[in-house]
Formats: sequence, structure tokens, C-alpha cells
Amino acid sequence: MKHLLSARELGKEQAIAILDTAIQMEQVNAREIKKLPTLRGKTVVNLFFEDSTRTRTSFEVAAKRLSADVINFTAKGSSVSKGESLKDTAQTLQAMGADGVIIRHHASGAAHTLASSGWIDASIINAGDGTHEHPTQALLDAYTIRQKLRGNEAGTDLAGLRIAIVGDIAHSRVARSNLILLQTLGAEVYLVGPATLVPGALAAHAAGSFFSLDQAILEVEFDAIMMLRVQSERMTASFFPSEREYARIWGLNGDRLAKLPANTLVMHPGPMNRGLEIDAKAADSVNSVILAQVANGVSVRMAVLYHLLSGGTEID
Repeated sequence: MKHLLSARELGKEQAIAILDTAIQMEQVNAREIKKLPTLRGKTVVNLFFEDSTRTRTSFEVAAKRLSADVINFTAKGSSVSKGESLKDTAQTLQAMGADGVIIRHHASGAAHTLASSGWIDASIINAGDGTHEHPTQALLDAYTIRQKLRGNEAGTDLAGLRIAIVGDIAHSRVARSNLILLQTLGAEVYLVGPATLVPGALAAHAAGSFFSLDQAILEVEFDAIMMLRVQSERMTASFFPSEREYARIWGLNGDRLAKLPANTLVMHPGPMNRGLEIDAKAADSVNSVILAQVANGVSVRMAVLYHLLSGGTEID
């Protein structure tokens, strides 16, 4: 595997292999010296055309812990803001000898374009392209679910688990990648949100869909519930009456949390709109694994970089 562009590219065995490698990376991250020589001499570029804190920082930490040289390239203040094309940027990185490029772009398909263009020989990792996909987020979510509900035993999948993805499905690359990957790993995935934000094309591939969170909680005993950020910046129309109405009908609050099974995981890819899709009681509850998702992001992204760039180097 040279690139990671979509969760759809990962078969069950490949996905489990990455999750199993992440267990070893988690052990490295628990050491006093959190460093491996695996990617020494390799150059990894964070190529971000959209603002990001968690994902960019997570990839940077992951690459540095594998001893790679890291270049952070952001659109603001760079030649891109002066009109440089993706092609010219890619060819510049090729001339610099980049071995891996982690790209986040506002256009769906940008990562695929970069990987198939011939402009650059580096491995390409999709860190989010428009409203399309975000495969490493799905991997870290799957890792967190397996860690908390399956004891993180190597080789295990998510068969039999019921997972709800709730909220702005239409604009969420996280929802798309999770729907694909969690089902690949055997989970039942349900979509929940306003009818205007649950595309029929995606609902057709889910185990079920609901337009009421209360109804979903009443009918299905969820093992994990993943709340999504309302992406107002991607909306060009009114998809729900008001923020107050959204929180009332689709937000996860203390009352709804109390109706879920006692061990249901509360998840969120971040950043959270507290008081909109999730309130403080739910976000800060004992059920919440939101901070674990952030921590696991480093281990999982180390595993992805290892599989794409190590060339078979053993983990020390």
C-alpha cells in the first residue's frame, strides 16, 4: 500500500493490521523516550490548505516520534495564497525530496488528484478532502472503540457492535469514512440527524437511519454514539430551524445520556460546539472517550506512516 486516500481502500485484514500496529505505537508513546528510528532520513510534509489543529499536530507528532524530518506547509502566508496551483506546489515538494505528503484540502478528490497525477512520487495520505473522506480519523475512532469495548486485543474486529453517527452527516467527511470502515470491521452503523442532513445515498448503506435521536435511543441499544460538529461554514442554505432547535432535538445532553446503556461510549471528532451537538454533561461524562480519541490519533497515525513509509523496517 503506497497511499491512504479513502477508507474504502482498506480491506478488513489491512485495517486490522494498522490497528494492531497502533497497539505497538501506543506502547512506544508510553515510554519515557517516545522515539523510534523507523523513518530516520525520511521527509514528511504536512500540506494543509484548510485550518487544522488536532489533525496537523497529531501527524506532526507521529512523524517526529518515528524520527522523520517534518515540514509544515500551510496555505496562509505561502505561495498558495499568491495563486500557486496544487501542481506547482506538488512539483516543488518533489524537488525537495518529500517521501510522504499529508494533505488536507477544501476540494473533494484533491488527495486522489495528487496521488494519481504523476506530479510527485511520495506516498499521499488524505487528512480530509472537502466533504469526501478522512480515513485516519475513522481508523483512530475504530481503534478507540476496540480499545474500550474489546480490550484492544490484536486481531479483533468490531463485529456485533452498534454505533450511531449523529448530526451533520451531509457535510461530514468523518461520517463517510466511519460508515465505510466501521462496517468493514463488522459493526452495525446507524445514521441519525435532521432529514435535510442525512443523505439518502449514505442512509442506504447504513444498518438504519433515524430523524430523531430520541427515537434512535429508544429502538437501538448503542455501544457507541458519535456526535458530529455542525459544519455551518459548509452550509449554503438553512438545514434546520435554529441552533436552539437543533440542540433540543438532535443534541446529546445529560437526559439522553441517562437513557443510553451504562457503558455506551460518547465520541466526537472535535472541535466540539458545546451546547449545540453536545452539552457539558455528556462531553465530560465518564462515558466520554473524546480525549482518548485525540491521544489515540498519534498512535494510529504513527501506524499509518509506518505501513506506508517504513519499507518493512521492524519496530524496535
